[in-house]
Amino acid sequence: MELRFNFETIGVIEIRAEGNLDKVMALDRQLRGGADDWFLREVRLLIRRVLKRLELTARSLFCLVDSGSCFGGFLFEVALAADRIYMLNDSEHPARIALSPLNGGAFPMGNGLSRLAQRFLHDPDRVEGLKLRGEPVLNAEQALVAGLVTFAPDELDWEDEVRLAVEERASFSPDALTGMEASLRFAGPETMETKIFGRLSAWQNWIFHRPNATGERGALTLYGQPNRPEFDPRRT
Repeated sequence: MELRFNFETIGVIEIRAEGNLDKVMALDRQLRGGADDWFLREVRLLIRRVLKRLELTARSLFCLVDSGSCFGGFLFEVALAADRIYMLNDSEHPARIALSPLNGGAFPMGNGLSRLAQRFLHDPDRVEGLKLRGEPVLNAEQALVAGLVTFAPDELDWEDEVRLAVEERASFSPDALTGMEASLRFAGPETMETKIFGRLSAWQNWIFHRPNATGERGALTLYGQPNRPEFDPRRT
């Protein structure tokens, strides 16, 4: 709500997590334990709701994993909810991510899939190959090979790669990005939730009724003409 109403012109959100990965995984094991414990169940449900809210945010989400990051287990779900994951490939100060059984479906998306299943929708067997019960810990090269991150720049290119990616994304039509991101975030089976939030709201309410498309200087109005459209940078 804070982002939506008070920071309308912010189009790209960088997600970072700084801390001790081992302690995060210890907490992850606590969350997995006590299936009948009401408090742990409520915590898991709260995490599930927060993750859904994040995915329905009309902003571009970039996750940045560097040497001080602690994206592991339940916290790696935040990274999987992002549109892109950049992971620093530094041999002297290696970044790490960790997986756990909670990544296998404890926090389903609006389409009913886990975020890993959504990421490997074209190859479901890859989720089994990750061996989540073994709590695998991966460095940048391993994560890139496994398909868990989008890019893994080295320490020389890290700052420039991230800066260029953010500037490039921020230069596009905010409404077109809203539609594209909503479509890509909710692939796979359609549910009532994805039809409303991933399709109807994004395309009908956020795009076609906005001046970026149909205004005097909108993209649809100027289509086929030599003039360039002018975009209102505010995201809804």
